[in-house]
Amino acid sequence: MNLPLLPTISTFFIVLSAVLVAIGWYLISKRRIEAHKKMMLAAGASALTFFIIYVSRTLFIGNTAFGGPDEYKIFYTIFLIFHITLATTGGVMGLITIWLGLKNRLEKHRKLGPVTSVVWFFTAITGVMVYLLLYVIYEGGHTTSVFKAILGG
Repeated sequence: MNLPLLPTISTFFIVLSAVLVAIGWYLISKRRIEAHKKMMLAAGASALTFFIIYVSRTLFIGNTAFGGPDEYKIFYTIFLIFHITLATTGGVMGLITIWLGLKNRLEKHRKLGPVTSVVWFFTAITGVMVYLLLYVIYEGGHTTSVFKAILGG
């Protein structure tokens, strides 16, 4: 199996961010506030690393279209749109949650944090599924612009 380098690395970073969020959740449950803060900032940095790799690849190389059977393309497209929606929502929520924590607006941070974490876990899981569908389960289709890849062009 010949896995593509940049998508594999970026998927690693999104999974790492989810693992770090889970560790951060554990740390705050033990009232280890400084360790929680460092872990969540590391999770944010890992997610940002994913985002930089993803955007750079999209801009300079393009995105890979779904290469599986034609009859599955509509399901893949719906799943991909769901993942993109989750990722966008989770990214915005993550920024807000981190900002609230850094500004010591802890009442709002405590309310939003668990919801943000759950959204982020689903983002990571669906991101891994997109990776598996594009590069492991099926051989990736042609590499093209993001719009053509999403719309099946």
